[in-house]
Amino acid sequence: MTADGRTLTYFVAMSLDGFIAGPDGGDPSSWWPISEDYVSFLREEYPETLPGPAREAMGLTAAGRHFDTVVEGRRSFEVGLAAGLSDAYPHLRHLVVSNSLTAKPDSAVEIVGEDPVGRIRELKAEPGLGIWLVGGGAVAASLRSEIDELIIKLAPISLGAGIPLWGSDTGFDSTHWERRDVRTFPGGMTLLRFARSSALSSDAPMR
Repeated sequence: MTADGRTLTYFVAMSLDGFIAGPDGGDPSSWWPISEDYVSFLREEYPETLPGPAREAMGLTAAGRHFDTVVEGRRSFEVGLAAGLSDAYPHLRHLVVSNSLTAKPDSAVEIVGEDPVGRIRELKAEPGLGIWLVGGGAVAASLRSEIDELIIKLAPISLGAGIPLWGSDTGFDSTHWERRDVRTFPGGMTLLRFARSSALSSDAPMR
């Protein structure tokens, strides 16, 4: 959260060649190296980003440290549905951006069918912790103007093909990001943290 209000953080796992999922859009855990230090990092620093069953298995009950809201796209949401989870993050306020899904009366998940940018701006104006954008690439591209921070969990793996960070159909948009943190972990992950900068954007005048 900044002095101006809540922030939207795209906190996502990515391969060395820029993919956040394989060509089928499945769960990144199929290729991501789940090392002990990676699990410890999430448990200690970002416990709210672990799905409900993992939190239960680890005995985690505390509220989030950074986020109290999660936003994802339909394909990312359906990864949880395929695993039998109607709400993978019951400990967070959960929104899914989709034009095809409909909200279920007995579910706490909010379906955002129209104007996701407007909905994010409404959330930012409310009190609370940060908003976590988990993916996927298409919804990240649609919300790119609202993303204040990038936290990339970079894996020492290349995939060759898949779904890019900003999805497959996004247009050119040169955006400058200010590097805030780089951390390496014994298991191979490099954590990259960037904040949006007003410099060198695509609409900035050339000098």
